Amino acid sequence: MSPGTPVPDEDSVVFSKLTYLGCASVNAPRSEVEALRMVSILRSQCQMPLDVTLSVPGVSEGTVRLLDPQTSTEIANYPIYKILFCVRGHDSTPESDCFAFTESHYNSEIFRIHVFRCEIQEAVSRILYSFATAFRRSANKVPLAAKAPPLTPDSDVFSFTVSLEIKEDDGKGTFSAVSKDKDRQSFKLRPGMDKKIVIYVQQTSNKELAIERCFGLLLSPGKNVKNSDMHLLDLESMGKSSDGKSYIITGSWNPNTPQFQAVNEETPKDKFMYMTTAVDLVITEVEEPVRFLLETRVRVCSPNDRLFWPFSKRSYTETFYLKLRPVRTSSVKSNSDTLYEVVSLESETERERRKTTASPDNDEPLLSGSGDVSKECGEKILETWGDLLSKWHLNLAVRPKPLPALVRSGVPEALRGEVWQLLAGCHNNDHLVEEYRTLITKESPQDSAITRDINRTFPAHDYFKDTGGDGQDSLYKICKAYSVYDEEIGYCQGQSFLAAVLLLHMPEEQAFSVLVKIMFEYGLRELFKQNFEDLHCKFFQLERLMQEYIPDLYAHFLNVGLEAHMYASQWFLTLFTAKFPLYMVFHIIDLLLCEGISVIFNVALALLKTSKDDLLQMDFEGALKFFRVPVPKRYRSEENAKKLMELACSMKVTGQKKLKKYEKEYHTIREQQEQQEAPIERYERENRRLQEANMRLEQENDDLAHELVSSKIALRKDLDNAEEKSDALNKELLITKQKLVESEDEKRRLEEESAQLKEMCRRELDKSESEIKKNSSIIGEYKQVNTHTDSLTLSLHILFSKEGRLKVLSAPKEGSEEDTDEEKEVLKNQLREMELELAQTKLQLVEAECKIQVPQHLPDPRHHHAIHANYIGSNTCDLCFIHSQHPSAPSHGKSTSKIP
Repeated sequence: MSPGTPVPDEDSVVFSKLTYLGCASVNAPRSEVEALRMVSILRSQCQMPLDVTLSVPGVSEGTVRLLDPQTSTEIANYPIYKILFCVRGHDSTPESDCFAFTESHYNSEIFRIHVFRCEIQEAVSRILYSFATAFRRSANKVPLAAKAPPLTPDSDVFSFTVSLEIKEDDGKGTFSAVSKDKDRQSFKLRPGMDKKIVIYVQQTSNKELAIERCFGLLLSPGKNVKNSDMHLLDLESMGKSSDGKSYIITGSWNPNTPQFQAVNEETPKDKFMYMTTAVDLVITEVEEPVRFLLETRVRVCSPNDRLFWPFSKRSYTETFYLKLRPVRTSSVKSNSDTLYEVVSLESETERERRKTTASPDNDEPLLSGSGDVSKECGEKILETWGDLLSKWHLNLAVRPKPLPALVRSGVPEALRGEVWQLLAGCHNNDHLVEEYRTLITKESPQDSAITRDINRTFPAHDYFKDTGGDGQDSLYKICKAYSVYDEEIGYCQGQSFLAAVLLLHMPEEQAFSVLVKIMFEYGLRELFKQNFEDLHCKFFQLERLMQEYIPDLYAHFLNVGLEAHMYASQWFLTLFTAKFPLYMVFHIIDLLLCEGISVIFNVALALLKTSKDDLLQMDFEGALKFFRVPVPKRYRSEENAKKLMELACSMKVTGQKKLKKYEKEYHTIREQQEQQEAPIERYERENRRLQEANMRLEQENDDLAHELVSSKIALRKDLDNAEEKSDALNKELLITKQKLVESEDEKRRLEEESAQLKEMCRRELDKSESEIKKNSSIIGEYKQVNTHTDSLTLSLHILFSKEGRLKVLSAPKEGSEEDTDEEKEVLKNQLREMELELAQTKLQLVEAECKIQVPQHLPDPRHHHAIHANYIGSNTCDLCFIHSQHPSAPSHGKSTSKIP
């Protein structure tokens, strides 16, 4: 489209009252630093700004146009696909009202930046948001919220963790992170305070994608808001963190603007509201920008409320799963990186919600180590615990009376490490600490079993998921040390989960001490003795408790043939730590250390009671699957877990007397069975038990084999990628070496040329110095002649008046006219002689000048006048002046003159 043509109608946003400041070439079109530098230069140096109107399209196939504000005709146009980067001037700088974009010119060989100034400064943010909208290259595709297509072989999933932190002006010139309400997990804000939004984006799996820049940070009150209702915030900074692991975006939020009024008014204490934050990221390998959406709860508190506490969790974190598919188009060059298109983007919350509402056939178990535990706690509760711990430290041998009631409500997460050591009696256990340091240096006969289980312990927790990381290393050392310390029991499955829980709250030396106390003094060690005889006693006790307190469920289990050891083995062997969320696991350990092993029965009965309605509808297979998958997942909700633990603590049915009674009954029955049971029946029963154990082991073996195959496939893929990368690097290395050789040859050639030039310059310099010396001597001689000539000229001027007449040297005497005439005549004669002498001197001077001048003949006598006027310091040649007064004097025209 040629300039001056009317603009066709299209889906675009038009901005007026803009000034075009000019353009310039840039070398780094995606560099914010260089772009801001060019904005500053063009703003300060622009002499003739041009008023324009800017049209920004709403789709990626559109074109950015500059229009004449008077006629609305086009001045210039820039297709969206050629625009590479947008930037705005920083606040509190002269460029705060400016913005610019860079574009590729002449087939991407030249990059230019175009700079604009807005008459309305607030419009800059809106303009950049329009650019961000235009850069979304999936405008005509199915929205990301739509149902994702089935997974295809050429698609892949990339996971990200996105954290949101809100900071408020603390009145001291700095911004501090706001706290969160523990119960409702909502940010607690204060009205009227300037705020900042900080987003941390970190990729956690798959091949690393390069985050190029942030195109927009948006905010809106409410939940499930439309794109049109989102409001763009001013970006303050963006870029990678110091360790290079995260990409951090910071934006300023002014809550006093009308669009944020809903989150700037005090919220009733029993209510909260939602706030939606979105960040649009441009990823180099992905066609369109990717939007991560975070929905968080907020409460606006009174300015007088105390909002901050050292143990509060101040950020909200969400995990996103980005499913990509390679683009198969001819536009993608074969030697470039793979270009992807977005298939779907799903958050962990959406995935869990989908799984919850999905069919009951979903058999993906909950990974151990799942769930977040907040460190935030109410101020009154912390004060109560602080007073109790202060009194407890005065007499560590006696537990304070209020302790059991406080533990039933849950130990504050920030205090668990200290409280657990005190409950276990490990506050002064230096001998175990020293022994641990010795034990980790010894070899364990069960090293292979420990190593195998370490990778399967808490894989969902960041501290333990990395092979060879600090978490797995500490966990291995604790399990190894215990296997050497307790040779009779050694290492057994379940210890690693309990040790991992302890490691999350204390150093490994203290964690080992508490583990030893739990194993020896809380009855866990007995569960692994005597061919699991004590464990079967626990199952019998549980069934008797069910028969007493949940008789209908007990009868149903008898009908379907479901026994306690089939679903409760892991509950007793791992203390519920293997499959249940951490919030529930930590509370169970609180109760275990305070009240003993009987707590396991309380929790088991509470689980069975809350699940009774579902279990009564299931057969044998359905019940086993229900215990393995849905039951643990049900308590990912902190609210559900809290209700379960309240029910477990309220069940006062598992006193030691009752458990002792059932234990005695179990041993009596066992003795009767052994007396009455025929050897063949006993062997058949033992055989069935061994077969069941064998089936479980085979299932574990299949799982391990599947995991091994998957690991090998992943390793093979990683190896292939590494080999491809190695080949590419080798090729690049060869090319670089060749360039190095060529550069060295070029360097030697330039050094030789430089040496030659230096020698030529040195010779010319010597020659010039000799000529300067020669000319200096000639000029000195000339100055001597010139000095003599000036003295003669001065004498002549004294003798003559301005009219050219002879001055009277003395006043004439009266009556002596004849003498005066004679004196005049004598003076005239003397004057003629002096004039002749002066003329001869001038001729000699001219001859000397001709010798030292450039050997070229002067075209006419006027050059002679100019030369003499220049050297003598007068505008008139003295020789010509004398000749004009005395024709008999020598002149230029005489044949005797040597002047050309």
